[in-house]
Amino acid sequence: MNYQWYPGHMTKAKRAMQEDIKLIDLIIELVDARMPLGSRNPDIDELGKNKARLVLLNKADLADPAVNKAWCSYFQKKGISVLEINARSGAGMKSINAAVQEACKEKIERDRKRGIMNRPVRAMVAGIPNVGKSTFINSFAGKACTKTGNKPGVTKGKQWIRLNKNLELLDTPGILWPKFEDQTVGLHLALIGSMNDEVLIKEELALSLLEILERTYPGMILKKYEAQAETPLALLEAVCENRKCYKKGGELDLEKVSGLLLDDFRNGRIGRISLERPEKEETV
Repeated sequence: MNYQWYPGHMTKAKRAMQEDIKLIDLIIELVDARMPLGSRNPDIDELGKNKARLVLLNKADLADPAVNKAWCSYFQKKGISVLEINARSGAGMKSINAAVQEACKEKIERDRKRGIMNRPVRAMVAGIPNVGKSTFINSFAGKACTKTGNKPGVTKGKQWIRLNKNLELLDTPGILWPKFEDQTVGLHLALIGSMNDEVLIKEELALSLLEILERTYPGMILKKYEAQAETPLALLEAVCENRKCYKKGGELDLEKVSGLLLDDFRNGRIGRISLERPEKEETV
């Protein structure tokens, strides 16, 4: 399957970001902790090359904790501030204000020398679809100030949110980029739910997930579903029997179990899984 999803509204959103970048001091970039490089939009690197950066490894509770630590070290070595968070539960959120001030200390010092005191840092919240930007803003602000949804592409338009006297946030719609040079990145983005499932073939996606898990986390599928087999297809059929997904007449319902398997992965019910590891700086 060729993994690609770039609806027209994303082109418009990118143009808006190019304009908005002039207004901000800092880019707070949310990435999915399960694939921190693959879930970074390379366009944001270009757009924000002269801005302070803070990377938030969101959904850190779904990723392998040892790999999370390695990713934090990876970004820190590149001079980029980074935190592990779970925007839904609030874990790690209390550290963000201090991290923002640290990332913008040069800007704050320049303002001080020019006699400008207490001007709030203006930060753009950026990230790909379904990475949790709206949930992050609502959790950070302590109130529902943006519309959230579990489908990629819910956030529309430009919204400034004043959090406190030190920080204002600009929410932006989630955008992907027009072409994935590496189809493995496209596959992983599809697995974590950053593409529209309606344009994907779930059975193919589920088979790819099983192949990845058997290679990188052997025994995890056996522990979760009491299923074991030599090939991804046979393993999917074994999971199907474990979950009792049958059509009328007793035939295995591979489409249904594929959806259940993807849902279990996306919600952490299989285990804490990372799709990328920084020591190789490549996908697993």
